[in-house]
Amino acid sequence: MSRAHEDILSAPTPAAWVDAAVERWPELLLDHAACEKKAASTALALMFSYPEDRPLSAALARLAREELRHFERVQALLHSLGVPCERRKPGRYAAGLRAALRTTDPGRKLDLLLAAALIEARSAERFRLLAPRLPGELGRLYAQLERAEARHFERYVQFARLEAEADWRARLRALAAREAELATAPDTELRFHSGAPVLHANNSLQANPQGGLRLPGRVTRA
Repeated sequence: MSRAHEDILSAPTPAAWVDAAVERWPELLLDHAACEKKAASTALALMFSYPEDRPLSAALARLAREELRHFERVQALLHSLGVPCERRKPGRYAAGLRAALRTTDPGRKLDLLLAAALIEARSAERFRLLAPRLPGELGRLYAQLERAEARHFERYVQFARLEAEADWRARLRALAAREAELATAPDTELRFHSGAPVLHANNSLQANPQGGLRLPGRVTRA
């Protein structure tokens, strides 16, 4: 499979992040569920912001439905694995990337499309890295999601090119540099799009070597 989605990333995911994500997969999966909802809401927000762009709206309607199906699959997996629901604060990644975007047009639409493409590309890269190291159904799901996120990346890039054929590449390089900083710099939290974690928070969920899920004070069997 082509990895064109990884070609736009300015830096690869740190190995330390992958190791931590494999070890602490329950909290990763909780954040992943939130990311799927956010991906759907991003597509819908673009539709509302640019209703005059009918081809974009049609494509994003399909994309939003697919992201919500992904959310449903992650939710079902959380339930089947016995991972309890937990409200989690967003990490720094999305807010940091959003702060680099232009807030008015012309320029805003292109930046929103490119930011979405970068997020999808990073997601696809991390699904590829995680899939062979995660067991059973979780590994299979992530292998499938890599292909879906790569398709989403391609759609966002396609519309970015239509929006600004002359300068989308230069703008992409600038935003990719910021995205790489956010995805690789040391981070105090583990999130699906965080950098390499520098510590385990006291209230983090962690994988139990005996096959269950370890929480503070008790063990819940998957």
